[in-house]
Amino acid sequence: MVAVNGEVSFWYAASGLPEPGPALPGSADVDVCIVGGGYTGLWTAYYLKKAEPSLRIAVLERRFCGYGASGRNGGWLYNGFAGRGAFAKRYGPGAAAAMQRAMDEAVGEVVDVAAAERIDAHIVRGGVLEVARNRAQLERLKAFAAAERAYGEERVELLGAKEAADRIAVAGALGGTWTPYGARIQPAELVRGLARVVRDLGVAVHEGTAVTAILPGTAYARPRAVTPQGTVTAEYVLRATEGFTAGLRGERRTWLPMNSAMIATEPLPPAFWAEAGWQGREVLGDFAHAYMYAQRTADDRIALGGRGVPYRFGSRTDADGGTQVETVRQLRQILNRFFPAAASARIDHAWAGVLGVPRDWCATVELDRASGLGWAGGYVGSGVTTTNLAGRTLRDLVLGRDTGLTGLPWVGHTVRRWEPEPLRWIGVHAMYAAYHAADRQEAGGRATTSPIARVADVVSGRW
Repeated sequence: MVAVNGEVSFWYAASGLPEPGPALPGSADVDVCIVGGGYTGLWTAYYLKKAEPSLRIAVLERRFCGYGASGRNGGWLYNGFAGRGAFAKRYGPGAAAAMQRAMDEAVGEVVDVAAAERIDAHIVRGGVLEVARNRAQLERLKAFAAAERAYGEERVELLGAKEAADRIAVAGALGGTWTPYGARIQPAELVRGLARVVRDLGVAVHEGTAVTAILPGTAYARPRAVTPQGTVTAEYVLRATEGFTAGLRGERRTWLPMNSAMIATEPLPPAFWAEAGWQGREVLGDFAHAYMYAQRTADDRIALGGRGVPYRFGSRTDADGGTQVETVRQLRQILNRFFPAAASARIDHAWAGVLGVPRDWCATVELDRASGLGWAGGYVGSGVTTTNLAGRTLRDLVLGRDTGLTGLPWVGHTVRRWEPEPLRWIGVHAMYAAYHAADRQEAGGRATTSPIARVADVVSGRW
C-alpha cells in the first residue's frame, strides 16, 4: 500500500502544491517570451534579466512553475548530460571535453546561485556514488571509470566493495565509483525559489496559461505564443517545455515523453542509518540497464526512482503524477534488494513524470534568428544541472554574444524526428523489455554485458 499516489510529487507534500499565480491577462508584446516555467525557463529568465535588466520578459506556464520534471525529479544535481559519446564522435573529443567541463562547472554554479539568492533547496554536495551488483555491471562500471578519467584523472574514484560500502552499504555491491561533481537537492524547493527570484527581478510569470502553438516570425510579423487568454508577441520566443513538448502543435514527434517514477519511504530510524551509512548524503545510482536512482532526503527518507511504464501511446503524459501499482511494486523490490533493512518500511508517496528524449538521445540548445524561435531540452533525465547551462547559453544566444558557451557542441545540434505511431510505441516498449531481459540475464550470473542490451542500444540510437 502507498499512502499517497500522485499529487504531482512527494517534494510538495510538506508545503502543499503552489497556488498558480496570475494568468496572462490578455495579448501582450515583450522582448523575450519563454514557454515553460520549469528549470530551463526560469534559469533563462534569471540570466537574461541579470544581464539586461531592461528586457521585458514573460514566462508562460500551463499549470504552476515546477509542475513538470523540475518538481518531480530525483534531486540529482550532477555533471552528467545526454550525448557526450555522440558529440565526441560527431564533433571530436575536444568539443565533448569542453561540454563536460562546462557541466562540471555548472554544478557549482547552481550551488552558488542558490546560496546567493537565499534558495534553501536542502543542497548537500556529497557527490555521486554508483554501484555494481553483479559481474556484468562491474565490467561496465570499470569501463565508465576509464572513460571518465580520459576527461581528467581527478574526475572519479574507482571503489572496491568495502570502499563503496563505507559510503553506502548497498546489499550485494561488488564495487562502485564516486565523483565529487554532484549534490543532493530538494527539487521543488529549487524551482520554487527560482520562481520567486525571477519575479522579484521583474519578470512577468503567468501561470495557468496554456500555450497551444508557437508560431515563427515572418517578414510581416514577429514570432508569437498563442494561448486561450491571448497571444504574446516577442523578438524571441523560447520553448522550454521538455517532456510536455509533444503537446504543442507540430511538435508531437520532436521529443518523446519518457516516463519515470519514484517512491519515498517513511522517515527511517537511526538504527537503519547506522547500518546503511549514507552520512555524506551522496546521490546513489547503479549500472543496471534499467537503472535506479536514489537520495537520502533531508528528513531521512529514501526517495528512489526508475522506469515504470516507459511510454504512453501517442506521446500522452500522466495526470498529476499518478503511477501504476505494478510500477510501485517494482520500485519496492529494488528498495528491498538494495536495503533489506528497509523492507518493512512504509511507502509514503509514489509519483511519476515525463522527461524529454530526442531520437539520438542528445540534449540540444538552439536559437534561429530568422524565425525568432529558440529552444533547449531533450535532457533524457539529466536536466537538473543541464538546465542551468542551457539557461546561460540561451542568454548568450539571445544577446548575440560569441562566448565559450555558444560554441559548445549541443548548440545547433540537429536531431531527426521520432517515428510515427504505432512504431514509436512498439519501439520504446520493445527497447525496455530488452533492457529488463538483459538485467535478468546478468543478475543470473552472466559475467559480461548481455548481447540483448547491446542490440537494444544500437537499435534505439543511444550509442
